[in-house]
Amino acid sequence: MRILLIDDDLNLGKVIGYQLQQEGYQVDTALSGQEGLKLFKRNSYDVVISDIQMPDMNGIEVLQEVRRLDKQVVFLLITAYGSVENAVEACRIGADDYLTKPFGKEQLLFALQKAIRLRKLQMENRFLKEELTDKFTFKNMIAESGAMQEILRITHRVANSDASVLILGESGTGKELIARAIHYNSPRKDKPFVVINCPSIPANLLESELFGHVKGSFTGAIKDRMGKFEQADGGTIFLDEIGDLHEDLQAKLLRVLQEQEFERIGSEQPVKVDVRVIAATHQDLRQLIKEKRFREDLYYRLSVVPIQLPPLRERKEDIPFLVDFFLKKYGRGRKYSLEPAALQTLMHYSWPGNVRELENLIERLVTLAEGDRITLKDIPEFITHSETGEAVFGIQIPPEGIGLDEIEKKVIEKVLQMTAGNQSEAARLLKIPRHVLLYRMKKLGIRF
Repeated sequence: MRILLIDDDLNLGKVIGYQLQQEGYQVDTALSGQEGLKLFKRNSYDVVISDIQMPDMNGIEVLQEVRRLDKQVVFLLITAYGSVENAVEACRIGADDYLTKPFGKEQLLFALQKAIRLRKLQMENRFLKEELTDKFTFKNMIAESGAMQEILRITHRVANSDASVLILGESGTGKELIARAIHYNSPRKDKPFVVINCPSIPANLLESELFGHVKGSFTGAIKDRMGKFEQADGGTIFLDEIGDLHEDLQAKLLRVLQEQEFERIGSEQPVKVDVRVIAATHQDLRQLIKEKRFREDLYYRLSVVPIQLPPLRERKEDIPFLVDFFLKKYGRGRKYSLEPAALQTLMHYSWPGNVRELENLIERLVTLAEGDRITLKDIPEFITHSETGEAVFGIQIPPEGIGLDEIEKKVIEKVLQMTAGNQSEAARLLKIPRHVLLYRMKKLGIRF
């Protein structure tokens, strides 16, 4: 790692340079700001360490010029006690940290290593954001069917607004994918995208999760806590399965949508936020409204722009493209293909688990494949049999018969397999409450 040290104090510069060289750093030194900038323009440096008080050009001016030339290089300032305020201000305009004279070797190395780690994290974060933005661009989304093309047109238009969006569709249709596409193609893309799955958090904890709490507001509240809405300030919050939101919290959410403010639990001080809300559900909210389980006014606030995602069985034109995408994703550089008969079988299947089920299947096929070509015999029986109307779950009745418990066990295991172990979704597909599913799993010895 190469460091440029700029300090008009010759003796101090020699000491610092020697200490850094002892730790394996390559160090170039300059006795003035002008000399330092000449070296910086001629060479490539990972770190610049500069004194603030210098006669010809002070450290703040050096910082400004370095940042104009290179925004990524780590920059540390050396300051006397009287110029600490200047150093703090310099951190606001681009310095990574500052050292106050006098300082020892350990303090120098600690500040240097901390600044390098921070800069590395910032660069990684920037790279991940750019990667996410690229991943969720509309051109990378698979939408060959007319229904999905229309949804992408709506999504593209709504991305540039702050309108609330309600995404409707069966589980596994890609509701979160659409929500992320809206966020990462919007002016809020550099701000947080916060996800909260409403049914996954106990009702008595969800309010704190959403809105936060103050210390002592309830048993176990040992310190102040920021909620998801504060974390999402300036960005987007995605409320998945909004139909399961408790009625008391529906009123609080309505206020956030109307006023852009709320109170933490145990506080009367309003917290102002600027958050875009995208909600999603597989449930029929209009039916929940009729049953008095969902607020009508909240529904209209959430569904300024409603987006209805079609199930995979209604957009089968997309299946070959989705298969190709998942083969590349899970192939990890190895080129896999499906023989035409295998692909044709997938085209005829009804896909109750939608795109998620298809993705899970392709991952399994790639993992278990003996070669690069996946054939019809590799496709699970419950899919191949569904084509001819035979035993949808691949259950064969032997001549000696089979017990109902064994059939039930096979059906539950198949549905859990289809939903990748999502018990709530499995219970929905089986049309039973989740606690009943858990009871039957325990009774039948099903582990998933």
